Amino acid sequence: MPYAKQLLPREKVFRDPIHNYIYVRHQVILDLINTPEFQRLRRIKQLGTSSFTFHGAEHSRFTHSLGVYEIARRICNNFQRNFPHQKNCDDGLWDDDAERLVTLCAALLHDIGHGAYSHTFEHIFGTDHEKITRDIITNSKTTVNQVLKRVAPDFPERVASVIDKTYPNPQVVQIISSQCDADRMDYLLRDSYSTGTSYGNFDLTRILRLMRPYHDGICFDMRGMHTIEDYIIGRMQMYLQVYFHPVSRSMEVILNKLLLRARDIYRNGKFPPHLTPYLLLPFFDSDNNQNAQFDLNAYLELDDGVLNTYFIHWMHSKDQVLSDLAHRFLDRIPFKSVKYERESALTTINDLKQIVKNNGFKEVEYYTGIDNSFNHPYDSYDTKKQVHNGPIMLMQLDHSLVELSKVSELVNVVTDKTVSDDRFFFPREFVKERNTPAQREFQEYIQNDEIIK
Repeated sequence: MPYAKQLLPREKVFRDPIHNYIYVRHQVILDLINTPEFQRLRRIKQLGTSSFTFHGAEHSRFTHSLGVYEIARRICNNFQRNFPHQKNCDDGLWDDDAERLVTLCAALLHDIGHGAYSHTFEHIFGTDHEKITRDIITNSKTTVNQVLKRVAPDFPERVASVIDKTYPNPQVVQIISSQCDADRMDYLLRDSYSTGTSYGNFDLTRILRLMRPYHDGICFDMRGMHTIEDYIIGRMQMYLQVYFHPVSRSMEVILNKLLLRARDIYRNGKFPPHLTPYLLLPFFDSDNNQNAQFDLNAYLELDDGVLNTYFIHWMHSKDQVLSDLAHRFLDRIPFKSVKYERESALTTINDLKQIVKNNGFKEVEYYTGIDNSFNHPYDSYDTKKQVHNGPIMLMQLDHSLVELSKVSELVNVVTDKTVSDDRFFFPREFVKERNTPAQREFQEYIQNDEIIK
């Protein structure tokens, strides 16, 4: 029997707090799960530094990837049962025989290129987790690639093209990447559960029942408009209340400064051998303004635990800035932050940095920072230009399509809007009390958690 059609003797299940059971029937899916590259995702937190704020947010990229696979599997099942493609007919319906396996593999592997503390790491060292995902899938030296090639010689490229959004069938692409896709649906439910919040909850079963294929991708039954509204608003709330949380972002800023300090020490030749982070050196040698140059194996050797181990060693460094930043990160001593208006407050921020520099933090570039977080709750793209990642379309009783914001007043309010939160971060010591002239001078610039002009 061809490898692509090999099924397990008995269906395997993974117990899951979100989906109850995750079902695996295909041998190739189980083989991919058991590859070293996929198992590495167990050692990378899905929400990075958010666990410093929401102590339950310890779930991994591994659990999320399994969840995305499970949602994609349910979508395929729904399409196969209710919208089967008719052979030798261009009906715009679901061709399960041709598309199921590539969809499931792309869903499972969509995040396999994420690295240790991925978003912070990417920002500093110029890595690109989507490009690395493609490399892992298409590089002949990875176990993932070797498993996929057993399906067909061109199968790794087909899976990678789904993640690149260049796969010819937009239905498959939009299952994995769109404004209401398997990826977003899983992370909203999973992150909401793990953070102990309810903002990201929505009726997954109902949404999957409403989803259907058509020529240009996937759409939803008009009767489910209010369920989609709930999903859109819930996602916006998750960004505002969880993903934009100032303490989580503060710990990201400290992590950023810690890695930058370590890189600067290395480039100045001042790292003693016993503290040298050898697994990070390929990245310390790269230029973050260019595409980072490193061996894929060097990237795959890193995970959150590797970085944390280096941080523990750096707490004992003779470099006071490196030691202090490692202490702040590991022992959760976040920076304080205040909101600012991007244009008008820049001069004031420079004044605040000078106060910090003059009062105990001479290396001020490592102790202050700005972070600009933003998200678009819903975009009404031109469908002709954004075939693979266009707006959410609703199918009416006569099978005509209408874009979501045209019929939903609630979604229309947030359509093409940007929700953002710009913050300036600094040592908490400057607002903890008002005992010193520096503290009093610093706080003259701040009122109601905002920088005043």
